[in-house]
Amino acid sequence: MSTDAVEDPVAYFLQDIEYHGRSERTRTAYERVLRQFERFVATESATPATATQRHCLAFVHDLREQYAPSTVATYATYVHRFYDYMLQTETFDGNPMALVMAEMDESIDTDPTRREVSVAGMREFVAALDHPLERALVVTLLKTGMRVGELVNLDLRDLSLDGELRAGYRVEPRPQLDTRPNSLYVDSEVTRGSVVDGEQREASNKRKRATVIPVDDELRHELERWLAIRPNSRSPAEPLFLDTGESWGRRLTTGQVRTVVRRHAEAHGWHREGGGASENVTPHYFRHFFTTHLRDRTGDRGVVKYLRGDVATDIIDTYTHDWGNRVREVYEANVYSLR
Repeated sequence: MSTDAVEDPVAYFLQDIEYHGRSERTRTAYERVLRQFERFVATESATPATATQRHCLAFVHDLREQYAPSTVATYATYVHRFYDYMLQTETFDGNPMALVMAEMDESIDTDPTRREVSVAGMREFVAALDHPLERALVVTLLKTGMRVGELVNLDLRDLSLDGELRAGYRVEPRPQLDTRPNSLYVDSEVTRGSVVDGEQREASNKRKRATVIPVDDELRHELERWLAIRPNSRSPAEPLFLDTGESWGRRLTTGQVRTVVRRHAEAHGWHREGGGASENVTPHYFRHFFTTHLRDRTGDRGVVKYLRGDVATDIIDTYTHDWGNRVREVYEANVYSLR
C-alpha cells in the first residue's frame, strides 16, 4: 500500500490497533501523542509520511524541554511503534524513528539516583524467600528481565523443560519450543482484554516481537520446585503461575506479584512508603537489574535487547535465526548466579 492511498496515516494506525484489540485508553494515548507529533512536524512543512530522522530527533529534543525522562521515553516509543507498524504494513517505506530510539536505548536505565543493588546483595534477597512460588516468581523476573505482565501471562505451554516432571503435564510446549529445550516463550500478541486459550487476559505483553528466553540450571531448579506443588488450574489456559491463597488455582495477577515483591523488599529495607521508582525495589527494578548486569557482563547490547523484547525487527531476525548458538551461548556464559 502506498502512502498516497492513506489520507490520514494516524487514523489508519488507530483503527488497526482497535481491530487488534487495544483498549480505548491505549488508543486515546496513542492518538494524543501522534497528533502532537503530527503538529510538530507540520511546523517544519512535513507530515508523518515525509518526516525524517532529524524531524524525529527534534521532536524528542522538544519533548525533553517539557516532560520528565520517563514520559519522553514513552512518547518516543509510541511514535516508533507507529512507524514500525506502518513499515510492516508497507504503508510507509521506512522508520525515521528507529535510529533515534537506538540512541535512546544506549542510555536506558542509567538514572544516577537509582538504587544500585549488587549481585551479592540480590543473592541475599533471594535467599530470604522460602515459598517455592515466590522464589520462582522473583528468580524468573531476575533471570529473564521480563515485565510483570508478561510473567503472569505465561502458560504451561510457554515453558519447555527436559525431564520427567515437565513431561507429567498433559499440556505440550508450543511448537516454537520444539527444538529449544529449557526455554521460555514470551508472546508479543497477548493484550489486555483479549481471550487467549479460553481465558481473558488482564495484562498485556509489550514486546515488539515474540522472544525465546533460555532457562539456565538455576531458574530450572526454581521452576521445578514450583511445578512440584503447583495446584490444579481453574483455567483452560493452564497458567504457569497460580494463586495458592484465597483464589486457589487461579492465574496470579500483576498486583499479587507486586505485593509479593513489595513485602519482601520492605523486609529487606528496599522499599519505603512514598519512595519513588529510583528508591524502591519493584518487579520493574528487576528488569533494570537484569539489563544492567547482563549488559555489563556480555558487552553485547543486541543479545540483551533481544531478551528484553526491545530489539527492532531488522536485528531480531539475526538472533531468532541463530538462537541456539548465539543467544543461549552468550546468556549462559554470562548470566549471574543468584545462589
